[in-house]
Amino acid sequence: MKLKESIVLGLVVISAAACGVRMLPSHDEWYAMHFFIMQDFEREAYKGLTANGRLEFQKLFWESRSPALKEEFDRRMVFIGQNYKGENSAQPWNTDRARIYLLNGRPAGVENKQNDTWTSIVGPAGTGAATSSSRTNEDIQAKTLEVWSYPYGRNVVLYGFEFQPPNKWRQAQITAGGGRYLQELERKSRAEVWGPTDEEAYKTRLEELKSVK
Repeated sequence: MKLKESIVLGLVVISAAACGVRMLPSHDEWYAMHFFIMQDFEREAYKGLTANGRLEFQKLFWESRSPALKEEFDRRMVFIGQNYKGENSAQPWNTDRARIYLLNGRPAGVENKQNDTWTSIVGPAGTGAATSSSRTNEDIQAKTLEVWSYPYGRNVVLYGFEFQPPNKWRQAQITAGGGRYLQELERKSRAEVWGPTDEEAYKTRLEELKSVK
C-alpha cells in the first residue's frame, strides 16, 4: 500500500510525555537538550538532585555511554541547528520536528502533502491544545502536511507535522490508533539507541548522586 493511501487522518491527542515540546524545561539548557532522549528514571533522578548533583549527573550521563553515541548526538544537534533554527532561534531542538529527529534519527521517508482534510495538533493532555478544522485548498493554514515514516518491525510509524504560519511545524496525529506504535518506537529509541552501556551500574551511580550537596 502506498504511503499516501495508508494515511487516515484522525482526531487523536497523545500524552504530553510523547509530544511535549511545550513542556521542555527551557531554563536548564542541558536538561532541555537531553530531555527527549532520557528515560523516565533518568528524568526523575535529575529532578531530585541539587545544583551540584545535576552537574555530576551531566558528566555521568555521557560517561555511561559510548563515545560514538555522543558523537551521534552532536551530529544530530548540528543538523537540527542548521535546519530547524528558523522555528526557534534560541533553542532549535525545542521544536516538534527537531525532537523526533534527535530521538529517532533521519526518517526513512518524507512526504509533503496538501493538508486538505481533518487533522489535530498534538498537545499535552488536558490543555485544550488539540484543534481541528475542515481544510480546503483556499485555507492558508492548510499549506502543508509533512509526513515522516520510520520502519518498526513489520509496521511503519508515521509522524505528521502541520505547517502553521508564519514559520511553525506542529506535530499532528495522522493515523487512527497510530499512537500505539509511535510511543513504542520512542521508548525503544530511548532505551536501545540512547541507553547506557551498563544500566544497573549506571543506576547505582545515580543513587550515589543523591548525597551530593
